[in-house]
Amino acid sequence: MSRSALIYARYSSDLQNSSSIEDQVRLCRERLDQDQIEVRDIFVDRAISGSALQTRSGIQALLDEVARGSVDVVISEALDRLSRDQEDIARIYKRLRFAQVTLMTLAEGEINELHIGLKGTMNALFLKDLANKTRRGQRGRVEAGKIPGGKSYGYRLVPTLNPDGTVNRGEREIIEDEARVIRRIFEDYVGGKTARQIAADLNKEGVASPRGGSWNASTINGNKKRRNGILNNELYLGNIIYNRQSFVRDPDTGKRRSRPNPEALWVIKRVP
Repeated sequence: MSRSALIYARYSSDLQNSSSIEDQVRLCRERLDQDQIEVRDIFVDRAISGSALQTRSGIQALLDEVARGSVDVVISEALDRLSRDQEDIARIYKRLRFAQVTLMTLAEGEINELHIGLKGTMNALFLKDLANKTRRGQRGRVEAGKIPGGKSYGYRLVPTLNPDGTVNRGEREIIEDEARVIRRIFEDYVGGKTARQIAADLNKEGVASPRGGSWNASTINGNKKRRNGILNNELYLGNIIYNRQSFVRDPDTGKRRSRPNPEALWVIKRVP
């Protein structure tokens, strides 16, 4: 009796691209051919982090297919392609084992409980180390007077190449059309108009908001405590403020949630 398999492939970081999906699938197919296992279907997630199971439609569809039965094997390039989260990888393994499906990877072979424990721990440590390195790099850019990440209305980020070929991030330049809108907002506000009135005027004139849609009062006012919105963005005063908030992932939804940090932990750099 022939055996059937499902292939799963994923890429997420800027260091990878869509062709990595095709490479993963090709290698998995070659391994299944060696074992004379038929490929029943292929599931992929493109440009999606491996730390949140709930937000990946590809892995969810694969698990639904497993639950319907008639599948013998699930194969992927490596265990961290399925997930980097300890809880998620254990959950995937339990569901496959309940359905009497063998989990295989090209890197680790046939997966058992020992792989789940050890690799889950290693992946969790990798994510923690990656986050620390990211924050260290962002802090370094702030100390050099550069934007640590993201962008503010009125500016565009301008990556440049260093002499050694690496990318220099955090440089910015003014977008003059948007700068005129910012100046106008401040002038109208000082002149006595409310944020709601300013937003209505901009919408009436067809001026696109920072997100490309309509303006509203909260876009202009923002949150004074969190220093966001047009009127409370201190970058317009020549201040880069770093570490205002932390992000944690909701274990139920997989979505990132922001939490304000105490002002004592903020890093403020003057960039007149």
